[in-house]
Amino acid sequence: MKCPFCGHQDTQVKDSRPSDDGSAIRRRRSCPNCNGRFTTFERVQLRELVILKRNGRRTPFDRDKLERSLGVALRKRPVQPEQVEQMVNRIVRQLESLGETEVPSSTVGDFIMKALKGVDEVAYVRYASVYKDFRHTGDFAKFLGAEGFADGGFDEPSDKA
Repeated sequence: MKCPFCGHQDTQVKDSRPSDDGSAIRRRRSCPNCNGRFTTFERVQLRELVILKRNGRRTPFDRDKLERSLGVALRKRPVQPEQVEQMVNRIVRQLESLGETEVPSSTVGDFIMKALKGVDEVAYVRYASVYKDFRHTGDFAKFLGAEGFADGGFDEPSDKA
């Protein structure tokens, strides 16, 4: 494994253990050249997934991009990193279990929306605003009404006196 700090080609594994949910192997590594330490994860990949974009382009599925998208939606929300990792794992398993090598980006978006809705409503609406391409405040209102939030689905902020 190449060192991310100095580029040295040969690093040493110092510790290996399963991740908390058992879906990956976590390896602590060190570089004999610069003494840098870093962590890698080894995961089972059932098939190479290709995402079919709306414009017809095909791009390889990128787990890190999925994680970043969820991170943007969940920024400053009370969701633990372990929950995000579990969501990512669940979405990847759902995509792999479709049995297709090419998956429309809309399918990925729908899986993300479903996962976020079950974890944090604010993150769900944040993601939806980009995914559904909201242009005006009226778009939010229509979406919230259609999703059943107009009847008080959100908790009112409490007075902090």
